[in-house]
Amino acid sequence: MKKICLASMFLVAVALAQGTAVAQKQAAVPQAPDVAAPKVMPDGSPNQGFMDAHQRFVSIAKEGTSQLVFLGDSITAGWGGGPRNTDARKSVRDIWDKAFGQYKPANFGIGGDRTQHVLWRITNGELDGIKPKAIVLMIGTNNSGADSAEGIASGIKAIVKTIREKQPQARLLLLAVFPRGETSSFPQREKLTKVNAMIAKLDDGQHIHYLDIGPKFLQPDGTLTREIMPDLLHLSPAGYQIWADAIGPKLAELMK
Repeated sequence: MKKICLASMFLVAVALAQGTAVAQKQAAVPQAPDVAAPKVMPDGSPNQGFMDAHQRFVSIAKEGTSQLVFLGDSITAGWGGGPRNTDARKSVRDIWDKAFGQYKPANFGIGGDRTQHVLWRITNGELDGIKPKAIVLMIGTNNSGADSAEGIASGIKAIVKTIREKQPQARLLLLAVFPRGETSSFPQREKLTKVNAMIAKLDDGQHIHYLDIGPKFLQPDGTLTREIMPDLLHLSPAGYQIWADAIGPKLAELMK
């Protein structure tokens, strides 16, 4: 009997080890940029911060009061202003409130999100129970290290299609993916320039409105300064002011 128990324990251990190996192997497979997928940890388990933020956004959507929704990654999430109790946070929040407060805006930005993550979020409740007049979308920079320009554009197209299906009354302000890196020759910036050329074609002049405000962040020679993006990716308060000013007129038109 003892030998049987030991043998059973050994078989269970082997099965668990094999299961773990399979899970790790599955987690190592890159997510397709145009297939909805939640954010996971290296071991394949759910990213709890992502899931917690998603649940908060679902709850906000269910309240049904927001007339304007921002969808995106950490650059969008940054409208919250960064670390608490800092002058930068207060400054960015003040810009947000002044520029968009009248529209009862909802910020559905999550740091590190890629196109597939936003696609998963909006197919799992973040656009349910809410009827915004307009949605602002800017996503794709986090895909630029691993995915092709065509793949990233395909992911954005899938998001746009889903938004149109779930929110047919909403007008979509589709922003070009913002520039990154110090110069125009930065590889990821070059890739995102190709992405923007592809998604610009989604503009139909009625429901989908494409807008490229990227040049407004740049110097005349195409360089990006740390005054606007301190890490050459995320915006400073001055960068957020540029963003607000650049989309303000178009957004006012779409919110009528």
